[in-house]
Amino acid sequence: MNRELPDVQTGFRKGRGTTDQIANICWIMEKGREFQKNIHFCFIDYAKAFDCVDHSKLWEILKEMGIPDHLTCLLRNLYSGQEATVRTGHGTTDWFQIGKGKKEKKKAKTVEKTATTVNKKPGQGTPNSANTQGNATPNPQVPDYLPNYILFLNNLPEETNEMMLSMLFNQFPGFKEVRLVPGRHDIAFVEFENDGQARAARDALQGFKITPSHAMKITYAKK
Repeated sequence: MNRELPDVQTGFRKGRGTTDQIANICWIMEKGREFQKNIHFCFIDYAKAFDCVDHSKLWEILKEMGIPDHLTCLLRNLYSGQEATVRTGHGTTDWFQIGKGKKEKKKAKTVEKTATTVNKKPGQGTPNSANTQGNATPNPQVPDYLPNYILFLNNLPEETNEMMLSMLFNQFPGFKEVRLVPGRHDIAFVEFENDGQARAARDALQGFKITPSHAMKITYAKK
């Protein structure tokens, strides 16, 4: 994937961050004032463009670019058929379909102002706190130890590899590394810089379906 990205792109890339670009902009502005030059900035909201693109065509393009099928499957599962509920200070909302387009973006922004937690629908990735909703069959219980910066993943499919999991968790701040267990394809460990960052990733990806038959179970690792 990195070979298809320009060198100036820093978002969601290991070892880089948008703070680097902000520092560059500040440096350019300082030089502009120093040499009394006018500076013009152009900001493009790529999110709006992505919301309008035909996702089925996008998967075809990724295949033509040589992106492995299992990575495309991860992205496809992330966007197709997703439903969510929002927990606010007044209770939990009804489940609603996550769509795309300008109306959905406005709805999401409105909900975001009051929401404290967003959970996926049971059967499509259900956090522990929402297991009592719906009639989804619960996964076998796995001991969940005290919160810490290392996550334990289980119920992973056979084709799981380090690149796949790194791509999934790299979107969260503080991600450090993925550690696979030799001889075991169904479990792995993911390390973050601190407990809070690990908890954010755990809550967001709890129950994420890497394949239709494998909902990922995330707990804290034993220390």
